[in-house]
Amino acid sequence: MKSYNKLVALNEKLHNLAHLGSIVSWDQQTMMPAGSNDARSKAMAEFGVLMHQLSTDPKIGDNLELAANEDLDSNQRATLREMRRSYEMATILPEKLVKAKSLAGSKCEHAWRDQRGKNDWSGFLDNFKEVVSLSREEANLRADKSGLTPYDALVDLYEPGMTSKTLDSIFNDVKSWLPKLIEDVVEKQKSINIIEPVGPFSVESQKELGLKVMAKLGFDFNKGRVDISSHPFCGGVSEDIRMTTRYDESDFVQSLMGIVHETGHARYEQNLPKDFLALPSGSARSMGIHESQSLFFEMQIGRGRPFLESIHKDLIDCFGDKDFFSLDNLVKIYGRVQPGFIRVDADEVTYPAHVILRYEIERDLINGKIEASDIPDIWNDLMMKYLGIDTKGNFSQGPMQDIHWTDGAFGYFPSYTLGAMYAAQQFNTVEKLNPSIHDSIARGDYSAAFDWLKKNIWEKGSLLTTNELIVQATGEELNPKFLKDHLVSRYL
Repeated sequence: MKSYNKLVALNEKLHNLAHLGSIVSWDQQTMMPAGSNDARSKAMAEFGVLMHQLSTDPKIGDNLELAANEDLDSNQRATLREMRRSYEMATILPEKLVKAKSLAGSKCEHAWRDQRGKNDWSGFLDNFKEVVSLSREEANLRADKSGLTPYDALVDLYEPGMTSKTLDSIFNDVKSWLPKLIEDVVEKQKSINIIEPVGPFSVESQKELGLKVMAKLGFDFNKGRVDISSHPFCGGVSEDIRMTTRYDESDFVQSLMGIVHETGHARYEQNLPKDFLALPSGSARSMGIHESQSLFFEMQIGRGRPFLESIHKDLIDCFGDKDFFSLDNLVKIYGRVQPGFIRVDADEVTYPAHVILRYEIERDLINGKIEASDIPDIWNDLMMKYLGIDTKGNFSQGPMQDIHWTDGAFGYFPSYTLGAMYAAQQFNTVEKLNPSIHDSIARGDYSAAFDWLKKNIWEKGSLLTTNELIVQATGEELNPKFLKDHLVSRYL
């Protein structure tokens, strides 16, 4: 296994370097002084070029061919498959484009932090056009190599094997029932009386509650931490997880579920197969599967009455015993369905509409059917169509609200709703195997769910393909009906 071992050694080196890169990126979004951004961006661009050079060394291709004829077991064969995919993905792009994309993304994202608050679409567009141009260049290069459409070539980076044809079929199904479901739930909830929480809820108290909840959910603080950023995320590597959230002293609701959501991502990373951590087969299977873990935590468990019951005392200990903290009222608050502007704050019923809107825009943007300057009008049209909300002239709560497009992460958004579907399908399986799981969760015992996830999702990494993983775990391929059934059951 001489050639295979050479590939393993190189991937371990890349993993260690990626660790450093992830921490530098985390620091840029959490701790770095604003005036340091230009220098940091240049350093990160150079680092990206170095990683690209190492990842595209022609010797890797030679060793891949030789290793294919070596005596490997099934896990090593899976590792070789993922190594080949990583190599092929990397060799498509020239160094010049890798560097240019990194610089343009850093510039656009850093300026966005200030521009969003000022509702400055014009200023944002100046930087964003360059990001779009470079993303199209990448998409076209990948399309020429793969035979896919430009947009599908980018989707494949996040969801191997997924195409617009499949996504259109899935999302058209969702659009056939989602608007009526939203309408019915909103109508039903008109008769529900909610005692609105009245702050302030200090940042320190919210931090205290967040740490307690993370501990209950099994986060390993010996190999991770949580900080504050303008957009919540989970980064780092399995051995060094960096979670972030944001706080609003007038609203504890979103920060708490943000913590639960990101802890789902973190626990997946912290429980990937130990023997393959430095190898591509030891990484998360896809972004849809990654999102399924955060949404399993937040939506399937976190917004349910049993979980809220399990943390009820912690919430009162941190904020005091107020009338709006009654368990019944909390359930109403976290189950409230209300079309709104902001995706990350959306309830789970309206959330798919936000994702489908972005998918349809970025698909046509990358395929050259629309231009960046067209986005606000199209955004408003689709928001009115799907959620009945006017965003005309409201760029900060419209197309400037998300961070993903600033660095060219096109093709990523479908993963959110795919993740919700995977999560519903996974939890349905757990419920069938553990009929009393809701009682256990209410007592603060989440072990049945987490043990199942560890065995069937976390410890599999990328040793299986996405389809193999979900079939082996749940007994069937991705089936959107589980999401619909979940939403109807919880809200109607």
